[in-house]
Amino acid sequence: MSTIHPIVEQVTRRIRERSAQSRAAYLEQVDAMAARPPGAQSMGCANVAHAFAGIPGGDRIRIVEEKAPNVAIVTAYNDVLSAHAPLARYPDILKDEARKLGATAQVAGGVPAMCDGVTQGAPGMELSLFSRDAIAMGTAIALSHDVFDAALMLGICDKIVPGLLIGALHFGHLPTVFVPAGPMTSGLSNGEKAKVREQAAQGLVGRKELLAAETAAYHGEGTCTFYGTANSNQMLLEAMGLHVPGTAFINPADGERELLTREAMRSVLAITKNRRFAPIGHVVDERCIVNAMVALLATGGSTNHLIHWVAVARAAGIVIDWNDFSELSGVVPLLARVYPNGSADVNQFQAAGGPGYVIGQLLKAGLMHGDVLTVRPEGLQEFARIPAVEDGHLVWHEAEVSGDLSVLRPADAPFRATGGLKLLSGNLGRSVIKVSAVPEDRHVVEAPARVFDS
Repeated sequence: MSTIHPIVEQVTRRIRERSAQSRAAYLEQVDAMAARPPGAQSMGCANVAHAFAGIPGGDRIRIVEEKAPNVAIVTAYNDVLSAHAPLARYPDILKDEARKLGATAQVAGGVPAMCDGVTQGAPGMELSLFSRDAIAMGTAIALSHDVFDAALMLGICDKIVPGLLIGALHFGHLPTVFVPAGPMTSGLSNGEKAKVREQAAQGLVGRKELLAAETAAYHGEGTCTFYGTANSNQMLLEAMGLHVPGTAFINPADGERELLTREAMRSVLAITKNRRFAPIGHVVDERCIVNAMVALLATGGSTNHLIHWVAVARAAGIVIDWNDFSELSGVVPLLARVYPNGSADVNQFQAAGGPGYVIGQLLKAGLMHGDVLTVRPEGLQEFARIPAVEDGHLVWHEAEVSGDLSVLRPADAPFRATGGLKLLSGNLGRSVIKVSAVPEDRHVVEAPARVFDS
């Protein structure tokens, strides 16, 4: 394993020192919760009867008498969001897999999930950021029944994954795996879509033509195919070791998808107590958070994560700020060109090597911490692999070579030597610019300016 880059180590050490008191208090709480007997064995009889009254008798026997693991499913399903529509099928798949493995699973609760693509420009958009905290609260409410040995988080999009993460970290004693559904297949290209939007803005085409183009772009189940907040979420979860490796960008209807969903149940049961115990509160440490930050910078991901990951880290007792992002951005190379910082969509990104290639390159360059706890037994190195199906079974292959150098490049020959974000500061405050999405000829702009000093 490569020696960690001195700046990455320096930032990590600074975060660890800054967070020492709050992290210690958090872990004390996590470990105290983990030390208790399972809820089904410690609760009052009436409580236990209420918790399991609605499940099949065989499952009830497994939990109460056989003391088998019981897995919470927290789902962000609705069929307004194309990305979350496939989640309707997941609970039955996961329960079936749990039974095959001698365990049980219950849908502990659902959380709201809204799409900025629907509410943009409408009053509903005012609830968008607030929804993250409602999702965190909904996750905590679901898990508060306290009859679970592990948890699966079903969610993909913008505020949903950060909310699920924050909520899950407040139950940090539970082993937790995140379960996505993947992007929709490629439709109308980003370039063609942008061209029609420009024509509409100029009055050259009407609403009918514009709606036809938008519908051709956003046409089926799965996340939008550009590299916005939703798909950045998935990249970061891979880098944090909270997925089944390579799960992020497999299309919903792909044959691998159900196998990967079932693998999520196998993975979470493998990290319960009395096995290789890996509760999420211990998985998400300062190294894990830095790995997520590095992955964001290396792929030119969404600037929204500078808000979200500060909150996610704080939920685990870890304190980060924009200075940490900025310092890391100075040494993390830009390895990916995915729309809006390139013309490729996430399906092309996946075909070129996807998260597995990016993580492998960053590990080799010493820009990610490889010595971290993950939901898989071999650690982060497993996330440098790409899943495939052979003879009906999942296998993983090393992602060693980029399948398309116009989309993904190695760390020693990147698109840029520095990451995708830049911290700006001045007398009015601080902000962040996504420099990876700014064309080279726009890095210096000479134009009339209006100056504000308050």
